[in-house]
Amino acid sequence: MSEKKLPLSPDEMAKLAYSKETPFHLYDEKGIRENARAFNKAFSWIHEFKNYYAVKACPNPAILQIMKEEGFGADCSSYPELLLAQKVGITGEDIMFTSNDTPSSEFIAAKKMNAVINLDDITHIETLYKSAGMPELISFRYNPGPERTGNAIIGNPIEAKYGVRTDQLVECYVKAKALGATRFALHTMVASNELDGSYIVETARMLFTQALRIYEETGIIIEFVNLGGGIGIPYRPSEQAMDFDMVSSGIKNIYEEMIKGTALDPLRIVFECGRMASGPFGYLVSKVLHVTSKYKEYVGLDASMANLMRPALYGSYHHITVVNKEDEEADHLYDVTGSLCENNDKFAIDRALPEVEIGDVVVIHDTGAHGHSMGFNYNSKLRSAEYLLKEDKSVQLIRRAETIDDLFATLNY
Repeated sequence: MSEKKLPLSPDEMAKLAYSKETPFHLYDEKGIRENARAFNKAFSWIHEFKNYYAVKACPNPAILQIMKEEGFGADCSSYPELLLAQKVGITGEDIMFTSNDTPSSEFIAAKKMNAVINLDDITHIETLYKSAGMPELISFRYNPGPERTGNAIIGNPIEAKYGVRTDQLVECYVKAKALGATRFALHTMVASNELDGSYIVETARMLFTQALRIYEETGIIIEFVNLGGGIGIPYRPSEQAMDFDMVSSGIKNIYEEMIKGTALDPLRIVFECGRMASGPFGYLVSKVLHVTSKYKEYVGLDASMANLMRPALYGSYHHITVVNKEDEEADHLYDVTGSLCENNDKFAIDRALPEVEIGDVVVIHDTGAHGHSMGFNYNSKLRSAEYLLKEDKSVQLIRRAETIDDLFATLNY
């Protein structure tokens, strides 16, 4: 079970909501830092362990600065994300650049920054070499295809657009070495929002197996393996967070069985978790504009799927708290909706809540990853502000809300 708590008292949360323009996203600095430290501690046995925070989860410099201070690197998938990392002082091999259908200009930029370039396809070797030259350190994203089943969210690897096939993998390293690479890494991403720790442990076994195969067939030593992200968070109160210590212990046992004493020892192990690092510590704060009765009962918020699209896109569950009604009986059934001209603009369907009234403050939990970052301007909606709840309980504006002028700034008329 996971307890869905607010980062402030109900009265403080209500006061904050009425002191700011809603909706807005709020991030809990204390929670982010404590979680990062727990993750680093669990894997402290690993030589030069690092988590490359997935910038796409929450691309705000204030959040990236916290991650940097806690020893995380940055996992980037575009040129603007590379710049965001660079602006907070994450540089060089503390950046991992993993993209797909990548323009040459982005390979050039990543190489100039000395980021670890992680290639998504065997044909990208030539593209990289011709556009930017072969870097000293190169990584490849591995897609195991039918040899591994992807989890429910990320799907079947054989249908994924990502990664190098098993039969191509060795050839990739041979080609890269021939073009000048002297250091090598191996990456995969076969899970998303996974709560079963054994899945992550078996991912380590899979990469260890391939790293050993590459060495046996070529003599190339893999410097580090990147297990990807994929560590999930308990969106539902009935779910349990992944046990970092259990996962660490499982990986350590496999490491000692497969890698210890080989030419690959010490093999660095890294992750690129974003959702796990910031997701549980973000909150979408909104107010109730309307409570209506049609063929169903509806609660209409001043937030919409433009602020949080996961429920509409994936049917994802996000817990909802009606502030100052936490102890009231959840004896009403509502669809909780936004104002877009789309019928799937719903944060919840048939959600049991206490009786809701106009003006109530509603907090949607676990929006610290893939929340604001997936926002958009459909219906010409303006994207909301982001605030950081500091450890001293002060609240810092870290991204202002968009204005009409922002929306019209790119138009030529």
